[in-house]
Amino acid sequence: MTFPTAADSDLGELTITRVFDAPREAVFKAFTEPEQLARFWSPVGTSLPVDRIKIDARPGGVFETVMVADADGTEYPMSATFLDVVEPETISFTMAAPGLVSTMTFSVKGSGTELVLHQTNVQAVFRGPEAVAGLNSSFDKLVEHLAQAA
Repeated sequence: MTFPTAADSDLGELTITRVFDAPREAVFKAFTEPEQLARFWSPVGTSLPVDRIKIDARPGGVFETVMVADADGTEYPMSATFLDVVEPETISFTMAAPGLVSTMTFSVKGSGTELVLHQTNVQAVFRGPEAVAGLNSSFDKLVEHLAQAA
């Protein structure tokens, strides 16, 4: 996987909104605890070994993962720095390359939680249908994880 550089001219935004049948605190913690994140934060066809996750969920803290392709073991490292963490409301981080900023907001929606993922400085290839499907497959796995944890 090749990440674009900040010099890439086709940068834009991506927003995905999902509602989960779980308390806001539970959805928030799923993103800040490595043992939980490993269970869902990888598209279908990849895995995220818990020993390849570093989360220091505070402004300036490290957020690193290494996804592994199930078929051939190809590794996809991600390195980011947390910009803002307000439990259980907001998580924001920036990736080392290409300067992509992801912000997740967690809102109470009825008896569940609405999660809005908003990304800026996103290269076109990471805003396309395949990328959106990959993110949504992770969110689908989160639905299953939250149901099992309940």
